[in-house]
Amino acid sequence: MNVNNVELAAVAVKAAQYPEETMPEVAFAGKSNVGKSSLINTMINRKALARTSQNPGKTRTINFYNVENKLYFVDLPGYGYAKAPKSEIAKWGKMIEDYLIKRESLKAIIMLVDIRHEPGENDRMMYDWLKHYGHRIIVVATKSDKLNRSQIPKHKKMLSSAFGLEKEDILIPFSSEKKSGKEELWTVIEKVTGLNEERQSLDE
Repeated sequence: MNVNNVELAAVAVKAAQYPEETMPEVAFAGKSNVGKSSLINTMINRKALARTSQNPGKTRTINFYNVENKLYFVDLPGYGYAKAPKSEIAKWGKMIEDYLIKRESLKAIIMLVDIRHEPGENDRMMYDWLKHYGHRIIVVATKSDKLNRSQIPKHKKMLSSAFGLEKEDILIPFSSEKKSGKEELWTVIEKVTGLNEERQSLDE
Protein backbone atom coordinates (compact mmCIF):
# COMPACT_ATOMS: atom_id res chain seq x y z
CA MET A 1 0.00 0.00 0.00
CA ASN A 2 1.15 3.53 -0.76
CA VAL A 3 0.90 5.24 2.65
CA ASN A 4 0.87 9.03 2.88
CA ASN A 5 -1.77 9.83 5.49
CA VAL A 6 -1.69 8.36 8.97
CA GLU A 7 -2.87 9.76 12.28
CA LEU A 8 -3.24 8.61 15.85
CA ALA A 9 -7.02 8.30 15.99
CA ALA A 10 -7.59 7.03 19.53
CA VAL A 11 -5.78 6.14 22.73
CA ALA A 12 -7.87 3.70 24.72
CA VAL A 13 -7.97 1.76 27.96
CA LYS A 14 -11.61 0.64 27.56
CA ALA A 15 -14.08 -0.13 24.79
CA ALA A 16 -15.90 3.21 25.08
CA GLN A 17 -12.71 4.92 23.88
CA TYR A 18 -12.25 2.82 20.74
CA PRO A 19 -12.89 4.54 17.37
CA GLU A 20 -16.52 4.47 16.29
CA GLU A 21 -15.70 3.95 12.59
CA THR A 22 -15.90 0.30 11.59
CA MET A 23 -12.86 0.07 9.34
CA PRO A 24 -10.95 -3.24 9.42
CA GLU A 25 -8.34 -3.50 12.15
CA VAL A 26 -5.01 -5.30 12.37
CA ALA A 27 -3.50 -5.57 15.85
CA PHE A 28 0.20 -5.78 16.68
CA ALA A 29 1.22 -7.90 19.67
CA GLY A 30 4.60 -8.84 21.07
CA LYS A 31 6.68 -8.77 24.17
CA SER A 32 8.35 -5.54 25.21
CA ASN A 33 11.31 -4.33 23.12
CA VAL A 34 10.68 -6.80 20.28
CA GLY A 35 10.58 -3.90 17.81
CA LYS A 36 6.82 -3.34 17.57
CA SER A 37 6.87 0.46 17.35
CA SER A 38 9.77 0.37 14.87
CA LEU A 39 7.85 -2.07 12.67
CA ILE A 40 4.69 0.06 12.72
CA ASN A 41 6.70 3.18 11.84
CA THR A 42 8.35 1.31 8.97
CA MET A 43 5.01 0.08 7.63
CA ILE A 44 3.47 3.58 7.63
CA ASN A 45 6.59 5.42 6.39
CA ARG A 46 7.08 7.42 9.57
CA LYS A 47 10.06 7.87 11.84
CA ALA A 48 8.33 8.36 15.14
CA LEU A 49 4.52 8.27 14.98
CA ALA A 50 4.47 5.06 17.00
CA ARG A 51 6.64 5.80 20.01
CA THR A 52 9.78 3.75 20.45
CA SER A 53 11.50 3.45 23.80
CA GLN A 54 14.53 1.92 25.44
CA ASN A 55 12.35 1.25 28.48
CA PRO A 56 10.41 -2.03 28.18
CA GLY A 57 6.69 -1.85 28.85
CA LYS A 58 6.23 1.83 27.96
CA THR A 59 3.08 1.34 25.87
CA ARG A 60 0.29 1.09 28.43
CA THR A 61 -2.69 1.94 26.26
CA ILE A 62 -4.25 0.55 23.09
CA ASN A 63 -3.31 2.97 20.32
CA PHE A 64 -5.33 3.13 17.10
CA TYR A 65 -3.62 4.52 14.00
CA ASN A 66 -5.86 5.48 11.08
CA VAL A 67 -4.04 4.45 7.89
CA GLU A 68 -5.32 6.22 4.76
CA ASN A 69 -8.90 6.09 6.12
CA LYS A 70 -8.91 2.44 5.05
CA LEU A 71 -7.86 0.48 8.13
CA TYR A 72 -6.57 0.81 11.67
CA PHE A 73 -3.23 -0.39 12.93
CA VAL A 74 -3.78 -1.22 16.59
CA ASP A 75 -0.71 -1.12 18.83
CA LEU A 76 -1.23 -3.29 21.91
CA PRO A 77 0.84 -2.98 25.10
CA GLY A 78 3.90 -5.23 25.15
CA TYR A 79 3.65 -8.30 27.34
CA GLY A 80 6.14 -10.17 29.48
CA TYR A 81 7.98 -7.31 31.15
CA ALA A 82 7.13 -4.00 32.76
CA LYS A 83 8.31 -2.03 35.75
CA ALA A 84 4.89 -1.80 37.35
CA PRO A 85 2.94 -3.35 40.23
CA LYS A 86 1.34 -6.73 39.52
CA SER A 87 -2.11 -5.18 39.89
CA GLU A 88 -1.29 -2.71 37.11
CA ILE A 89 0.06 -5.46 34.85
CA ALA A 90 -3.09 -7.51 35.46
CA LYS A 91 -5.18 -4.48 34.46
CA TRP A 92 -3.29 -4.20 31.14
CA GLY A 93 -3.83 -7.92 30.56
CA LYS A 94 -7.59 -7.54 31.05
CA MET A 95 -7.62 -4.51 28.75
CA ILE A 96 -5.86 -6.46 25.98
CA GLU A 97 -8.05 -9.54 26.50
CA ASP A 98 -11.26 -7.52 26.27
CA TYR A 99 -10.13 -5.97 23.00
CA LEU A 100 -9.00 -9.25 21.43
CA ILE A 101 -12.15 -11.16 22.39
CA LYS A 102 -14.82 -8.55 21.76
CA ARG A 103 -13.64 -6.36 18.88
CA GLU A 104 -15.64 -7.42 15.81
CA SER A 105 -13.66 -5.32 13.31
CA LEU A 106 -10.38 -7.06 14.24
CA LYS A 107 -9.28 -9.06 11.18
CA ALA A 108 -5.86 -10.41 12.17
CA ILE A 109 -3.13 -10.34 14.81
CA ILE A 110 0.44 -9.63 13.80
CA MET A 111 2.50 -11.33 16.47
CA LEU A 112 6.10 -10.19 16.71
CA VAL A 113 8.99 -12.33 17.91
CA ASP A 114 12.76 -11.81 17.76
CA ILE A 115 14.08 -14.01 14.95
CA ARG A 116 17.35 -14.60 16.84
CA HIS A 117 15.83 -16.39 19.82
CA GLU A 118 13.47 -19.23 20.61
CA PRO A 119 10.04 -17.97 21.68
CA GLY A 120 9.69 -17.51 25.41
CA GLU A 121 6.93 -18.93 27.56
CA ASN A 122 4.90 -15.70 27.24
CA ASP A 123 5.16 -15.87 23.44
CA ARG A 124 3.93 -19.45 23.32
CA MET A 125 1.12 -18.72 25.77
CA MET A 126 -0.01 -15.74 23.71
CA TYR A 127 0.10 -17.71 20.47
CA ASP A 128 -1.88 -20.61 21.95
CA TRP A 129 -4.40 -18.22 23.48
CA LEU A 130 -4.94 -16.42 20.16
CA LYS A 131 -5.32 -19.77 18.37
CA HIS A 132 -7.84 -20.91 20.97
CA TYR A 133 -10.04 -17.90 20.20
CA GLY A 134 -9.77 -18.49 16.45
CA HIS A 135 -7.75 -15.43 15.54
CA ARG A 136 -5.85 -15.26 12.28
CA ILE A 137 -2.20 -14.95 13.33
CA ILE A 138 0.65 -13.61 11.21
CA VAL A 139 4.00 -14.27 12.87
CA VAL A 140 6.58 -11.59 12.06
CA ALA A 141 10.18 -12.36 13.03
CA THR A 142 11.84 -9.00 13.69
CA LYS A 143 15.50 -7.95 13.64
CA SER A 144 16.38 -10.19 10.71
CA ASP A 145 19.21 -7.77 9.83
CA LYS A 146 21.04 -9.08 12.93
CA LEU A 147 21.50 -12.44 11.18
CA ASN A 148 23.44 -13.43 8.10
CA ARG A 149 21.11 -14.17 5.20
CA SER A 150 22.21 -17.82 5.27
CA GLN A 151 21.04 -18.11 8.91
CA ILE A 152 17.47 -16.96 8.30
CA PRO A 153 16.01 -20.29 6.99
CA LYS A 154 17.37 -22.11 10.06
CA HIS A 155 15.83 -19.57 12.43
CA LYS A 156 12.51 -19.62 10.56
CA LYS A 157 12.43 -23.38 10.97
CA MET A 158 13.19 -23.00 14.69
CA LEU A 159 10.30 -20.59 15.17
CA SER A 160 7.91 -22.69 13.10
CA SER A 161 8.72 -25.73 15.20
CA ALA A 162 8.42 -23.86 18.51
CA PHE A 163 4.93 -22.55 17.66
CA GLY A 164 3.82 -25.68 15.82
CA LEU A 165 3.05 -23.71 12.66
CA GLU A 166 1.22 -25.48 9.85
CA LYS A 167 2.28 -25.24 6.20
CA GLU A 168 -0.41 -22.64 5.48
CA ASP A 169 0.57 -20.44 8.44
CA ILE A 170 2.44 -17.22 7.71
CA LEU A 171 5.90 -16.39 9.06
CA ILE A 172 7.67 -13.30 7.71
CA PRO A 173 11.26 -12.28 8.56
CA PHE A 174 11.35 -8.50 8.97
CA SER A 175 13.94 -5.77 9.42
CA SER A 176 12.98 -2.20 10.28
CA GLU A 177 16.56 -1.18 9.55
CA LYS A 178 16.59 -2.57 6.01
CA LYS A 179 12.83 -2.47 5.45
CA SER A 180 12.97 -6.10 4.33
CA GLY A 181 9.68 -7.95 4.70
CA LYS A 182 7.69 -4.71 4.43
CA GLU A 183 6.11 -5.38 1.03
CA GLU A 184 5.37 -9.00 1.89
CA LEU A 185 3.65 -7.98 5.13
CA TRP A 186 1.59 -5.30 3.37
CA THR A 187 0.47 -7.88 0.80
CA VAL A 188 -0.77 -10.13 3.61
CA ILE A 189 -2.46 -7.25 5.46
CA GLU A 190 -4.28 -6.14 2.30
CA LYS A 191 -5.49 -9.70 1.76
CA VAL A 192 -6.78 -10.33 5.32
CA THR A 193 -8.55 -6.95 5.47
CA GLY A 194 -10.06 -7.23 1.98
CA LEU A 195 -8.26 -4.13 0.71
CA ASN A 196 -6.73 -6.09 -2.16
CA GLU A 197 -10.25 -6.87 -3.44
CA GLU A 198 -11.12 -3.18 -3.23
CA ARG A 199 -8.01 -2.29 -5.25
CA GLN A 200 -8.75 -4.97 -7.86
CA SER A 201 -12.29 -3.67 -8.37
CA LEU A 202 -10.92 -0.16 -8.90
CA ASP A 203 -8.45 -1.47 -11.49
CA GLU A 204 -11.15 -3.26 -13.48
